[in-house]
Amino acid sequence: MASGTLLYAQSGGVTAVINASASAVITEARARKIKVLAARNGILGALREDLIDTSKESAAAIRALAHTPGGAFGSCRVKLKSLEADRAKYERLLAVLKAHDVRYFLYNGGNDSADTAWKVSQLAQAFDYPLTCIGVPKTVDNDLAVTDTCPGFGSAAKYTAVSVREAALDVAAMAETSTKVFVYEAMGRHAGWLAAAAGLAGQSPDDAPHIILFPERAYDETQFLAQVKKVVDRVGWCVVVASEGIQHADGRFVADAGGGKDSFGHTQLGGVASYLAGRVKDQLGLKVHWTLPDYLQRSARHIASKTDWEQAQAVGKAAVQFALKGQNAVMPVIVRTSDAPFRWKIEAAPLSKVANHEKKFPPGFIRKDGYGITDKARTYLQPLIRGEAYPPYGTDGLPKYVALKNVAVKKKLPAWEG
Repeated sequence: MASGTLLYAQSGGVTAVINASASAVITEARARKIKVLAARNGILGALREDLIDTSKESAAAIRALAHTPGGAFGSCRVKLKSLEADRAKYERLLAVLKAHDVRYFLYNGGNDSADTAWKVSQLAQAFDYPLTCIGVPKTVDNDLAVTDTCPGFGSAAKYTAVSVREAALDVAAMAETSTKVFVYEAMGRHAGWLAAAAGLAGQSPDDAPHIILFPERAYDETQFLAQVKKVVDRVGWCVVVASEGIQHADGRFVADAGGGKDSFGHTQLGGVASYLAGRVKDQLGLKVHWTLPDYLQRSARHIASKTDWEQAQAVGKAAVQFALKGQNAVMPVIVRTSDAPFRWKIEAAPLSKVANHEKKFPPGFIRKDGYGITDKARTYLQPLIRGEAYPPYGTDGLPKYVALKNVAVKKKLPAWEG
């Protein structure tokens, strides 16, 4: 029987199904008689020795996690630097791991989280501490390398496609005497996967979205406005989906929010829809409405993709299995084996091939005119939003989500002053 404790933590922006991965991790570990601690608010919780004893939660509560959005144990945007630059933090982390006999570290997050998990594995090796580190994939941006898709993306993509289709029906109904243009802002800093998913809402050139703006293509205002006018003249109205990360030809973000940078070094974005709406109104004189779904895109558990939900649980379960086999510094990734019928499997990929590698939206997935998706993109995207995984609903008409007790483990070390 394996010995030692498993420490699980979540990082970065949460998703509609990240707790499904957490549920699978805890359930699989319990089946293997492995104790699971969770770090409150990601790597910060580990450094602060702010750990949660998941054994205090009932089996029913852990099962309910699988249909609950948000991050049950909190999250953080903190990226550790190199061992040399952040030595004090690493030594503190190692002390916490030793104090609680942690032999397995599972970090559920995106690109920067994969980098952290990889660095922690190097830390353990440098100090000759027996620790197996596993990265668990998650991100609505779908920009992790190696894996076919990222758990969290499929549900956000489904929400986006459904929202755009429904809003388009509204715009079409009002276009004769009211709104002519509707602008929808999708998440996606450098990769246009989520904006592209909106393309699933329509089938023909006259179906919404009529224009998709990708961060992989430089934003040209003159061409954009001409395209909007062309669509309105032809169809009578126009739906635009814009990635928050679209940039001018010189690399400046169209929607730099002016909020500085977070601890990952990312510029705060937001507002591209309102900006574009203003330009359309001022330059074309058309009535415009716009929306910024923001957190709604990643928290919409009520309309989660069944494919996404199943994959989120699969990577969580596999992460524990890999850890107990001693497969250090790897990530369970999704490998697509067939498009029709859609089939996939889980394999282990080295964290070194995932960390700090960004998967952009392929050029072959963007229509020649630059404003839509190709059939190849549709073939890739469509299975990821397939199926429904509705949460249970209460008599009040609202989803029944779970709130864990999150009982803290007694601290064994002095308070962290970092």
